[in-house]
Amino acid sequence: MKTPNIACSFAASALLAVGLILPQSVCAGQGSAGSPARKPNVVLIMADDLGFAELGCYGQKKIRTPNVDRLAAEGLRFTRFYAGFPVCAPSRCALMTGKHAGHCAIRDNRKAGPEGQSPLPNDEITVAELLKQQGYATGAMGKWGLGGPDSEGVPLRQGFDRFFGYLCQSVAHNHYPTHLWDDEERIRLEGNSGGPTGRQFSHDLFETKALDFIQTHKDQPFFLYLPFTISHLALQVPEDSLAEYRGLWDDPPYNGGHGYLPHPAPRAAYAAMVTRMDRSVGRIVELIGKLGLDEETLILFTSDNGPTYDRLGGSDSDFFQSSAGLRGLKGSVYEGGIRVPLIARWKGKVAPGTTSDLPGYFPDMLPTLLDVAGAAERIPPGIDGLSLAPTLLGRPQDQRRHDLLYWEFPSYGGQQAVQIGPWKGVRQNLAKGKTAIELYHLETDPSERQDVAAANPEVVARIERALRENHTPSKLFPLQTIDVKR
Repeated sequence: MKTPNIACSFAASALLAVGLILPQSVCAGQGSAGSPARKPNVVLIMADDLGFAELGCYGQKKIRTPNVDRLAAEGLRFTRFYAGFPVCAPSRCALMTGKHAGHCAIRDNRKAGPEGQSPLPNDEITVAELLKQQGYATGAMGKWGLGGPDSEGVPLRQGFDRFFGYLCQSVAHNHYPTHLWDDEERIRLEGNSGGPTGRQFSHDLFETKALDFIQTHKDQPFFLYLPFTISHLALQVPEDSLAEYRGLWDDPPYNGGHGYLPHPAPRAAYAAMVTRMDRSVGRIVELIGKLGLDEETLILFTSDNGPTYDRLGGSDSDFFQSSAGLRGLKGSVYEGGIRVPLIARWKGKVAPGTTSDLPGYFPDMLPTLLDVAGAAERIPPGIDGLSLAPTLLGRPQDQRRHDLLYWEFPSYGGQQAVQIGPWKGVRQNLAKGKTAIELYHLETDPSERQDVAAANPEVVARIERALRENHTPSKLFPLQTIDVKR
């Protein structure tokens, strides 16, 4: 395991001054009987390409998500939370490392080797490594996307004790794959040929392994990261789930294309996939309750980016109103491509039935979880995230609020975006040499329909400075026009 050189940069008095020390029942300290308090477990569930408005608690009307909705009813729902990037791999990098798009090591979905994407470098410090140092058992089940077989980026070399799932995002385009990875061993899935159906549905395997991990580590603090592959295409789901939605709507068949498998009832299949994932959430919560761990476990639910753009692989984001009318979908730095759900449930700590409009994003996960674990002094210097623990626990955020949120993405034409208060600046088509800044006032125009840059030159100048100052050039992922002369 890597040994990061992290300075303990806060004295106890300084921590108290900014509200970083949590109650003893939350962080390491003395329990009510004088014994050391157990650090809280963390279960971080991340859906894949799930629009925030595809959940009932965010307004969905067609797809049933009773278990995730129950998490929201029993906890806190964020209304202005964002992914780190508008696509899979770099968004996961931001979540793992606490760094925003301008500083991330991985900034795009870039294939590396016969199976896998660009590996997360060995010198990056992940939230799993930091929690492992605090005595946590660490496990991940689902889609990794940050390094293929034998690379420095595989989960067991990035702080995880246990991994089961896909290393490669391309392999994950089939939910009945021919193989998965068990730690660092490639295992053949009997009964699967890589076709539209098979004997072993990958998501169900992730659920089983997750429940096993919880059972195995119930007597010690654990960090369980569940980057589920649902609702990413292809459209595939077992028949018992499909039956719940089949015939409910007009549902023209999808005949295949863009490398995805056909499906005779694509709308029913998509809804059934989401509901099956929701069933897994319910089973995980149920087991935590049965083990008496409700008050010792923080459960978080989010998605890696916005919903898939319409009709790709048979998806239909317009039909399900997956982004609730926000502009853009996956791959876009407009709101629809990066706005995601965040739900936090922690019995006895997070107030039930509450909401927060505090802006936050994936880089905040690392410092939040270290703070919750009572290890705020171990938050690495140089990250971009801030702890959301005060908001989770019903206390004022005070000094820990972002001055701005920043994104960039070298693909889909080349893009940059920054939010400063109610203002959002966007650059599109950098690959074509365009550097003009669009400006939107999110409080009055959340769907980013009216560009008001011409009427607000001083704000545009501030946005331009923030775009420049928050971008660190990357040799692997250059931002066209900004880093590369045309």
